[in-house]
Amino acid sequence: MMEQTERQLQSLRAQIGQLGDDAASQIRREQLRRDMKELLEACRTLSPADKVYLARHPSRPGTADYISALFTDFFEQQGDRLSAEDGSIYGGIALFHGKPVTVMGHRKGKDLQENLRCNFGMPNPEGYRKALRLMEGAEKFRRPIITFIDTPGAYPGMAAEEKGQGSAIAHCLAVMSRLTVPFIAVVTGEGGSGGALALGMGNSVLMLEHAIYSVLSPEGFASILWKDSSRSGEAAQVMGLTAQDLLNLGVIDEIIPEPLGGAHQNPKQMYRRLDAALVEQLERLSKIKDLQRHRFGKYRAMGNGFLYDTGRDSQ
Repeated sequence: MMEQTERQLQSLRAQIGQLGDDAASQIRREQLRRDMKELLEACRTLSPADKVYLARHPSRPGTADYISALFTDFFEQQGDRLSAEDGSIYGGIALFHGKPVTVMGHRKGKDLQENLRCNFGMPNPEGYRKALRLMEGAEKFRRPIITFIDTPGAYPGMAAEEKGQGSAIAHCLAVMSRLTVPFIAVVTGEGGSGGALALGMGNSVLMLEHAIYSVLSPEGFASILWKDSSRSGEAAQVMGLTAQDLLNLGVIDEIIPEPLGGAHQNPKQMYRRLDAALVEQLERLSKIKDLQRHRFGKYRAMGNGFLYDTGRDSQ
């Protein structure tokens, strides 16, 4: 449904852009805007397949957009101190409401040239080692960590495996489990497999309303289970990959509402909502004395049928 709705919205926007300033054009413009509003209203109820479409939308705000909108004095850090720079992980040091933080996330790119430079948001081991370097620096200098997750998964190529893809991800998980600083992870688009989890082991895990988070893509699920990737819509329905599914399972802690039709329809509104959520979560985490214990309890409890220790007894 969303793909058809997007085409209709684009057509209406194009028509509005062609109108002049005369009275008849003004009347037509208002009519077209009402039509757009009706189309967006229909987006209040979306299927999991629709959410997959929105999570992958090329105009959806990405990590670089969130960093530019929410943080000041951003200083990018590059390289893994061993091999190379990986453009699919973007991060550094910044100020959030005047306080220093370490911020990083997956970067897909906005056009074909940038997509290729960022490997379509699929990191190689160098990217995860860069993320690891940023995390270790945050721990040393007592800076909260905020990550933005948007990747179809770690790059599965032979060269990545030869350079230690699995080891790099595992090392990130080991270090994240030991962090003693506040750590917030935000799934903004696709959260795919271990490539997403390598930046996702936060004390608080937030998801945008139409983001997805799963062990593999719906296409991969359908190919493995039914030998038919065209059944990806059906797979999305049964995988439990939406923010609403994961909140019910206790995998995430909060859903950030998106503008009607997705975050790309009104990025400024999305930035304001996420900013408020991050402020609230950082305030909450600042009151927990043992963040390492809190994180350990959170992930040990998953799948055991009970809620994890919120840290209230550690305050």
